Amino acid sequence: MAAPHTHADWRALAAAFAPPTGHHIDGAEEPGGGALFDVVSPRDGRVLAAVADSGQAEVDHAVAAARRAFDHGPWPRLAPADRGRALIRLAELVERDRAALALAISLEMGKPVTEAHDIELRAVAGTFRWYGQLADKLTDEAPQVSPDALALVTREPAGVVGAVVPWNFPLTLAAWKLAPALAAGCTVVLKPSELSPLSALLLARLGAEAGLPAGVLNVVAGDGPTAGRALGLHPDVDVLAFTGSTAVGRRFLHYAADSNLKRVWLELGGKSPNLVLPDAPDLGRAAATAAWGIFFNQGQMCTAPSRLLVHSSIAEEVTAAVVDRARALRVGDPLDPATEMGPLAGERHLGRVLGHVAAAAQDGARLRTGGSRALPGSGGNGSGSDGGSDVSGGSYLEPTVFDRVAPDSRLAREEVFGPVLAVLPFDDLDQAVRLANATEYGLAAGLWTSDLSTAHRLSRALRAGTVWVNCYEEGDLSVPFGGMKQSGNGRDKSVHALEKYTELKTTWIAL
Repeated sequence: MAAPHTHADWRALAAAFAPPTGHHIDGAEEPGGGALFDVVSPRDGRVLAAVADSGQAEVDHAVAAARRAFDHGPWPRLAPADRGRALIRLAELVERDRAALALAISLEMGKPVTEAHDIELRAVAGTFRWYGQLADKLTDEAPQVSPDALALVTREPAGVVGAVVPWNFPLTLAAWKLAPALAAGCTVVLKPSELSPLSALLLARLGAEAGLPAGVLNVVAGDGPTAGRALGLHPDVDVLAFTGSTAVGRRFLHYAADSNLKRVWLELGGKSPNLVLPDAPDLGRAAATAAWGIFFNQGQMCTAPSRLLVHSSIAEEVTAAVVDRARALRVGDPLDPATEMGPLAGERHLGRVLGHVAAAAQDGARLRTGGSRALPGSGGNGSGSDGGSDVSGGSYLEPTVFDRVAPDSRLAREEVFGPVLAVLPFDDLDQAVRLANATEYGLAAGLWTSDLSTAHRLSRALRAGTVWVNCYEEGDLSVPFGGMKQSGNGRDKSVHALEKYTELKTTWIAL
């Protein structure tokens, strides 16, 4: 399906949207045991679908299907090139259905549909294609040992993988786990967020069409305390891969300890610093990138550069430029191609973010712009390109910037997960590094400087899994992604992601 071009086109597709509402288990869609939950669109507060809710029985059924497919099915025993071809076919189907998948993402979690189509779905297709092409290019080892023996080190699929992913990038983060796990020969039970299950269920349909055998990819919808907990405790799940909050990550470690000591890989929260030095090569571009980074995806990114650390000599210049960018952003209907910032993921999440805004004011930070609900269609940040849709019931927030933020305040320390920027000045590089590292998180960081030595020294000093120099959120699938400290362990993307879904076996043969 070609991408629609106009707001009216996307609204027409939304009016006809008929998502799957059952689980996808053992190669087929199932209605579930009768319990349902509503998926509500943050775009307008309307119910999109009543989806089958997973309890223990549904999770048991899905894990049993994955177990059979791993222990007795063809998938782990296929030639790697054959697994790779199935993943490449899945990438082609994602591209074919790109508009439908983008629509589902936009409706269920509020991402502007053009970003879902042009950015997220491009990443999803690219991920399946990349690992599909990699599948038959991995090698085992034959270490040099004594002449009377032969040693082999083989990499084998780890087994049944439970993958639990959040709503902010519902298919990108799923693909980051599914693609390497499937390429390695594992089978998977995927639990998407209860806020965004529809796109994952559509993806499962495409997996079956691509030729994944029954039981290889299963999707169960449900909430974390029930379905997520059941996966975490299940004795037949060998690996658990989770992206989400640090608090929930801790629960999965407990679940593993209380069950079969399954390996748990965690990509958790962040409070990422973005350091702008006086010798930044282009202050205008640094400010524009800082604004883009915190407001992209409504600030709902674990890597969002939510702390802007600026040298005091340029702090006002950079802050004013970010504020100008924030005030110019168009907040509105995510189905409008002119929209630059859609709603937050729902009323509950909007309430949490507004709580952080109120706490920042109480802690003495100065509000430079934003801080209130946005009302699309009312002018200013809430302006839309036409009046053809009623989104007045949606969960919209103005782009928000605070300065004079105290380093020990809640806004400087706690993850907001929304379009709220904290600006903190520094006077020298040592202070900048101390401020940047003064967090329990260590996922990402940004650095703007023209000095090569400074770039190297500060990049090494920053405790983060990724450091971007004179850019932000750049990279491709060749580089690993993950965090330090309480931002998690293990890595998504790159060849290194396969380490999470494989086991090393040593075979020593006496000759």
